[in-house]
Formats: sequence, C-alpha cells, structure tokens
Amino acid sequence: MTVSSGKRKQPSLSQLRAFVAVAEHLHFRDAAAAIGMSQPALSGAVSALEEALGVTLLERTTRKVLLSPAGERLAVRARAVLDEVGALLEEAEAVRAPFTGALRLGVIPTVAPYLLPTVLRLVHERYPQLDLQVHEEQTASLVEGLNSGRLDLLLLAVPLGVPGVVELPLFDEDFVLVTPLDHWLGGREGIPREALKELNLLLLDEGHCLRDQALDICREAGRENAPVTTTAAGLSTLVQLVAGGLGCTLLPRTALKLETTRSTQLLTGAFADPAPSRRIALAMRGGAARGAEYRELAAALREAMNPLPVRVLEDRSQVDQIDQMSVEQR
Repeated sequence: MTVSSGKRKQPSLSQLRAFVAVAEHLHFRDAAAAIGMSQPALSGAVSALEEALGVTLLERTTRKVLLSPAGERLAVRARAVLDEVGALLEEAEAVRAPFTGALRLGVIPTVAPYLLPTVLRLVHERYPQLDLQVHEEQTASLVEGLNSGRLDLLLLAVPLGVPGVVELPLFDEDFVLVTPLDHWLGGREGIPREALKELNLLLLDEGHCLRDQALDICREAGRENAPVTTTAAGLSTLVQLVAGGLGCTLLPRTALKLETTRSTQLLTGAFADPAPSRRIALAMRGGAARGAEYRELAAALREAMNPLPVRVLEDRSQVDQIDQMSVEQR
C-alpha cells in the first residue's frame, strides 16, 4: 500500500483511538466495546488510518489480529498523541473552571499595605485554588503591564482614562490631614479645603498617583504652584517626616491606622464635607477572557471591604449616583 506523501491525509483522533484500542486488545470486538464503537466502524477507522499513513498496521487472519512491525512502532506514537490530547483537554477544563490557575495582580504602593490583607484573606478563604501573584508597582508601570499582558488585573486609584481598560470601582475613601502635635490644625474637625493654601505640604515622589491627587486637591483649594521642598518614596517615610515637624501631609483613611500608630508625635484632622477623596477600583482589559470572573471578584471584594473606613460602591448605578452628587456639589 503506497500513498503519495504530498496527498496524504491527516489521521483523525477517532482513527488513532480505534487503532490504539485494537493494539491493546488484539481483538476487534473487544476493542470496539472498550471505546463504544460498532465493530464495522472500528474496522473502517483502522483501515482509513492505514490509508492515511500509507502503511499496514495490522495483520488480520480469520482467528486473530496481530500488529505489524510498523504497527508496533506507530502504536507507541499513537498512544502518546492521545495522552497529549487528554492532557490538553484537562488543561482546558482547568482554565474553564473559575478562580483556578494563576492571577497576576498589580497593586500601587499606596494601596498594597492597607488592602492586601483583606484581598489575601478573601482569596485564601473563598478561592483556595487561585494562584494569586502580586506585583507592587507605580500606576504607569501597572497600566503598561496590563496592556502588554504581563498582568491580568490591577488594584489602584482611578480614573485612569486609558482606552481599552475597564474599571470596576470598589470604594471611595476620604483623605485626612496629618500634622505634628503642635500644629494649629491638629485634631480639628471640619477643616476647610482652603486651609491647604497656607500649609507646608509634604508629598510623595514623582510617579506616585497619590502625589498627583494631592496636588489636584491643592489646586481645587486655590493653591497654585506652591514649592515642594521635601518628598518621600513611601507613606511611612512621609508620616515620619511629619512627626519630625517638617510639615503636614494627606493620607487616605485606609492608611491612617497603620501609619499614624508608629509615632506619638502626630495628630489628624478631618476635612469639612465634601472631603477630598480618592476612588479605588479593579482594572482589567476590555474583553478579557476572564472578565466575568473579575467582576465576581470585585463584588466579593466590595463585601469584604465593608469593615474598612471607606464608602463601598455596591454597583454601577450607585457609582453613577455618587459621581452626579459630586458634580452638583462642585
């Protein structure tokens, strides 16, 4: 039996399965029963495979079936192919199962220390099969990682205003003024935003979104182009600079407990309503294959974050309503 290699057909999985069954049982009836095929269909599948490969695989007699020398060699390959196909199907099943496999989560530094305990506890308790991999980076690097496929999901301050990125808002949180012990605004309630015009405000380094948010708040308060003489790479350092009397700073409420309990030389002050605030969200690529899974995770995170000093955004309609109220208040 010879077939031109240029015209040779690709064998089908069902042909390989039939051949492997015959190779294992050396009996057409038993092989057909083992894989749930009729005996004529099984015989036809093996004959079609022989034609496709251009070799004789079986030696048939009236009393028994034997593998030809070529059949013995190719049976090993056929089993390997079927094993790999089975592994492929198992992997696809694992991918289809929600909250399994790796999830590469990017988090900004001004969120990570304060929200990750809640995130990790939720994943451990509710999604034990999820392999959560955390990457702490600044916003620009996280967005690049999301767009390039290096990261799957981001936890950061929004809005980003990046085309193709979908934001899943989680909560809003107010900023609090942190001052030295002897500062005249220390411990006060109802501080007007305009007070920011006269303060020596300490900020994070360039590249932190919290620095940009603080500058935006200052501009809204009427403070323009105020010199920034001291900066820090992280909130912990920033708060220690305040404790040392170098100035004041703004902290998100989720950071307040962890950062201000490290020193007895600090006071906090609350702004008058509407207090300056930031919004924290998950962000994913538009059309992400696991989009429904990420939305479910966002809903679970909103529930888990209820005990935090934040205003949880339960759904899109509530987010839109709060946005509209903010516009009206301005």
